[in-house]
Amino acid sequence: MQTVRVGDVELAYETFGSAEDTPLLLVMGLATQMIGWPDEFCRMLAERGLYVVRFDNRDIGLSTHLDAAGKPDVLAVMGGDRSGVPYLLADMADDTAGLLDALGIDSAHVVGASMGGMIAQSLAVRHPERVRSLTSIMSTTGDPAVGAPAEAALGVLLAPPAADRDAAVQRAVDAYRVIGSPGFELDEHALRERAGLSYDRAYNPAGVARQLAAILASPDRTADLARVAVPTLVVHGEQDALVDVSGGRATAAAIPGAELLVVDGMGHDLPREVWPQLVDRITALTARADGR
Repeated sequence: MQTVRVGDVELAYETFGSAEDTPLLLVMGLATQMIGWPDEFCRMLAERGLYVVRFDNRDIGLSTHLDAAGKPDVLAVMGGDRSGVPYLLADMADDTAGLLDALGIDSAHVVGASMGGMIAQSLAVRHPERVRSLTSIMSTTGDPAVGAPAEAALGVLLAPPAADRDAAVQRAVDAYRVIGSPGFELDEHALRERAGLSYDRAYNPAGVARQLAAILASPDRTADLARVAVPTLVVHGEQDALVDVSGGRATAAAIPGAELLVVDGMGHDLPREVWPQLVDRITALTARADGR
């Protein structure tokens, strides 16, 4: 793990594969550290000739925690009060462009999951020259009419912080029993291991609240997505309870020429059984974008 300074924040990152290969940037979602992209999944991509970069967004993991900004009142933000929101998804997209600068990467294929998909979309809009292809997974456009969570999933999103490590690990298991993939067996051992490692790396509930506020306060991207001109793949689980599949369908409809892959049985996670198909589709997209 290494860190680079990007503006006012330090971003922690890791790489897989050779820096001589085609760069692929993985952007993770709300409340999830870069280890949410499993090592094996990253190695599968690297074995296809991709230089894989994963990183902790601001306010998560080993990147800068903006504690001085305080903890926003998420319910107030949901009600339309933006006064306590310290940053937006656009700022997180600019962080991502800055990370590419720091690594000496002019442009990359960009893959984002959930909030990471929103950041990736924003990067493609704000810095189109940096994005060779876009893959948006289990994400949405920011239009409140699509991608809304089911009631049970909203409860997971707004649950109070866990009191200790054991509670945090159990909270993760309970959450993915609600928002995970009903068509695939939950790998509880791997989930507990990742949740424990995440807690040990950094547990920062206030940072998660700031990230959630950024999502809620950021504008609808639908009109801007019409300007995205790079090859795009949109992936969504048919049974996603946290970001309804309508969010993925709307994303694909908003981006000219975007491909839509709806995976039956998949919820708001990345089941191991889906990895081979996902790796195949991502690598095919990168090859098409690069004319390989």
